[in-house]
Amino acid sequence: MIDPSFDKDHLWHPYTSMQNPLPVYAVSHAQGVRIYLEDGTALIDGMASWWSAIHGYRHPVLDAAAKAQLDRMSHVMFGGLTHAPAVELGQLLVQLTPPGLDLVFFSDSGSVSVEVAIKLALQYWIAGGQPGKNRLLTLRKGYHGDTFAAMAVCDPVTGMHHLFNDVLTKQFFVSEPHSPFGTECPATELAELRTTLARHQQQIAAVILEPIVQGAGRMYFYAADYLLQVRALCDEFNVLLIADEIATGFGRSGKLFACEHANISPDIMCVGKALTGGYLTLAATLCTQQVGAMISHNGGVLMHGPTFMANPLACAIAVASIKLLLASPWQQQIAAIESQLYSELTPCLLSSRVAAVRVLGAIGVVEMHEPVSMAEAQRYFVGQGVWIRPFGKLVYLMPPYIISPEDLRQLTTAILQFVQSAS
Repeated sequence: MIDPSFDKDHLWHPYTSMQNPLPVYAVSHAQGVRIYLEDGTALIDGMASWWSAIHGYRHPVLDAAAKAQLDRMSHVMFGGLTHAPAVELGQLLVQLTPPGLDLVFFSDSGSVSVEVAIKLALQYWIAGGQPGKNRLLTLRKGYHGDTFAAMAVCDPVTGMHHLFNDVLTKQFFVSEPHSPFGTECPATELAELRTTLARHQQQIAAVILEPIVQGAGRMYFYAADYLLQVRALCDEFNVLLIADEIATGFGRSGKLFACEHANISPDIMCVGKALTGGYLTLAATLCTQQVGAMISHNGGVLMHGPTFMANPLACAIAVASIKLLLASPWQQQIAAIESQLYSELTPCLLSSRVAAVRVLGAIGVVEMHEPVSMAEAQRYFVGQGVWIRPFGKLVYLMPPYIISPEDLRQLTTAILQFVQSAS
């Protein structure tokens, strides 16, 4: 049993205050789609541990991969050395990601993969003799991580990092897309983006965005045509395109990668979260041969090297997770989850508290008119036997792909009852 007073007084949990912390619940173990608390409570996980545990917990295939790799080595530095798990994972990523992304740089978190992507873009133009192209253009309501360069491309007003606005690098922001997924996007919606690129193309190194799904900043699904037009504008104005697929990669949106909805390839792409099926932290930044060749011209090197990059244990589990996904009927699973989320969350619109309901792939979102009390909501959902963690005005689900219809129904029912409880 843990010491709850030590946790409360000494352990800093994410996005919380040490003086007035949010409630935390002590976990004993997890299995399948359930998290078991020390008091015996079983919670159906609607979050897939921040969208990463796509196969659920303690999957025998992933457990076996971890144990087999432990018998060989848990870690070895990647500087000057290589190993089979990293090579095999790199081969899979090059094979599965959009065409042209042939170079892979491993790191140990999604935020760091974004840092690497930004560094790649900046070094590309420095090596190309255009060091003035050193700023990023991005979309409002976006989220790309909590590290320093990543914070600078999160929304400076509605994002989580406004406290740091005075010290972050100033980037270019344009209005977020509004045409919903499944619709055509008029060119006028990209007028601000086009104007900004035309006016500042000599300063802009890259456009960075979350393809199709704006995640933690908005939970909105926009038209694939918007992404297609962004790719064309980047080509027209000679800037790179960085796709942040950390949340969307490995099937979450209904495609293996969200860029596939628009049939486009970015110049640089970030993946993480579900990469290891939620077992260990691992991320990767992929780029084209053109980007790599420019940076490496005249002996140039990418100035980045995390201690735990390409960790063999994480890479071995990632290989097993990807193969497990590809061998599964994941498309049918995602389609079934999407259909059930749509039918069972749509009734939330009858509540006066609800502004919108959105569903895409294995993502279901209920947007409230007013912010939700995190502490109140957390206690309510735990009382219902589910693990759902809202933020801001958003109550959402991103469950493991293996979830049964019955367990998913318990999650959606809990949300429906929550939004109706104070209507």
